[in-house]
Amino acid sequence: MPSRLQARVRLSLLDRSRTRVGYPESAALTHTIERAVSAERLGYDRFWVAEHHAVPGIASASPPVLLGALGARTTTIRIGSGGVMLPHHQPLVVAEQFLMLDALYPDRVDLGLGRTLGFTAPVRRALRHGSDAPDTFPEDIEELRDHLDGAAEITARPVAARTIPMYVLATGRGLAVAARLGLPVVIGGPVLRSPSLPDALAAYRDEFRPSLRAPEPAVTVSLDVLVADTDVEARDLALPEAWAMARSRQTGEFGPLEPVTTIRAQRWTSQLRERVEAHLAQGVVGSPATVRSHLDRLAKATGAEEIMAFSSTYDRAAQAASDAALRELVHDQPPHR
Repeated sequence: MPSRLQARVRLSLLDRSRTRVGYPESAALTHTIERAVSAERLGYDRFWVAEHHAVPGIASASPPVLLGALGARTTTIRIGSGGVMLPHHQPLVVAEQFLMLDALYPDRVDLGLGRTLGFTAPVRRALRHGSDAPDTFPEDIEELRDHLDGAAEITARPVAARTIPMYVLATGRGLAVAARLGLPVVIGGPVLRSPSLPDALAAYRDEFRPSLRAPEPAVTVSLDVLVADTDVEARDLALPEAWAMARSRQTGEFGPLEPVTTIRAQRWTSQLRERVEAHLAQGVVGSPATVRSHLDRLAKATGAEEIMAFSSTYDRAAQAASDAALRELVHDQPPHR
C-alpha cells in the first residue's frame, strides 16, 4: 500500500529570506529568488515568502514586492505569502497588491494571511499597532475577500478575472475563523506539538462552511525540514538556525545564519546547548528514510493535504541538495531536469 505521502500530499517551500554572515543583507533576497527558480525546476507545488519587520536575520518585510520579483523569474510554480500580517495593513491595499500580482502572473498567486504582530514593542509602535488595539482579524479577512471578489462598496482594481486563493495561518482561534469563512488553513510552530491539535483539527473540519475558495476543509502543515545523506549530516545543516534561535534567547536579537565551523568554535554554555538541542528536536531533520518516516506519521496524524517546508541553513549548496532530496522522497520520483 502506498504511503500517504505518495498518495496525496502536495509539497511546497516557505522561504524567509534568511540573512547570512559574510553576505550583504540584500543577498538574502537574491538567494530567495534563486531558490524559487530551483524549486520550480524540481517540481514543487508552491513557493511562499514571509513578512517580518525589523528582524536582523530576515530580509523579507514585504511579500508583494518580493512576489513580483519571483513571478518575473518563474513561469509555472504557484507563488504566495506565508503570510501577509493583516493587522499591519488596510484590506483594500492588500487586495490591490494581490490583484495586481494576479493580473501579472495569472492563476499562480496565493494569499496567505496571518495575525502576528511585531515581535518587540518598538516594532509594534513603528507599525502603529498598540497593545490595546482591538482584534479585527476575522472582519479584516471578510473585507479583504469582498475587495478581491468585487463585492465591496468600492471596486478594487485591476478587477480579478479569477478567484484568488486565500489561506489562514492558524492557531486555535485562527482555525475557528477559517472554518466559519470556508478557508484552508496552514498550521505550524508550537501548535503542531499541542496535545489539543487533533481536537482542534476535528473541530475545524466539522464546523467548516464550504465557500467559493474551498468546497472542503484543507490543511497544510508547515515545519522545518532538512534532508542529508545521514542523520548526523542533517543535524549539522539544522545547526545554524538552531544556534540563531538559541542565541536570540540570550541577546534578544535573532541574527544571521553562521557557518557550522564558526558555531562549533564558539563558547557553548550548558543552557545554550540545551536550547540548541530543544530547537533541533522540533524539526524534521535526518536521512531520507528518517524524514520520510516522520512526515508520513505527521501526514496521517493531521490529515494534511500539503507539507510546506520552511528550512534554512548557511550552506546554500547543501540547502539546494536538501530541497531536491525532500522533493524526491515525498513524490518518490526524480525531479524535472
